[in-house]
Amino acid sequence: MTPIEIPELGEHVLLAIDTAIGTSVALGADGRIWTAESLDARGHAEAIGGLLAAVFAESGVAPDRVTGVIAGIGPGPFTGLRVGIAAAHAFALGRGVPVMPLEGHEAVALEILEQGATAGVRVVQDARRRELFVTEYSGLSWAGIPETLSGPVLVARADYMPVTNEVWPETIPGAALIRLAARRLAAGQPFAEDRAQYLRAPDVVQPGAPKRVST
Repeated sequence: MTPIEIPELGEHVLLAIDTAIGTSVALGADGRIWTAESLDARGHAEAIGGLLAAVFAESGVAPDRVTGVIAGIGPGPFTGLRVGIAAAHAFALGRGVPVMPLEGHEAVALEILEQGATAGVRVVQDARRRELFVTEYSGLSWAGIPETLSGPVLVARADYMPVTNEVWPETIPGAALIRLAARRLAAGQPFAEDRAQYLRAPDVVQPGAPKRVST
């Protein structure tokens, strides 16, 4: 993997983990970012350990240098999204560093908006079950952070109306998550709420109390 230069990282050493679509892992240290990803939409648990090992091995950065862990909070399906969030929390707890929650669509929007998109961008993601996750961004703030216009929301695929400025990501870009976190830290901007954005209730629910059988 070829590291990406990122001067705004400063003294921070940041690890990003996202499993909203595929599996994305990125490590930012010493002004550079190393990334590793898998496009497998279902094998998150199988891929994540190898991707973490890859970014640390390639960068030569020791895990104990990490100062913060970015957790991609979605939107995404319950089964996949929770793998990355759990991994981010476990790593952060083990190192005694903070978790920095970020929406994955914001990272996708950052890449498009920095390419010069003038009409904003709409991020559209397959939510399965004939539904879509949709978020709209108007542009970049003074801090270089995408400004949310609406969403994320869950939309029925049959009701969706395409627009010219939409993008359908294959994975969430880990490098953009690192850059967003660095910019939020530098600007004193808050991170997202530490809560997974499933946007629908999970399939598995806690069973109710057993019914009483009268005699």
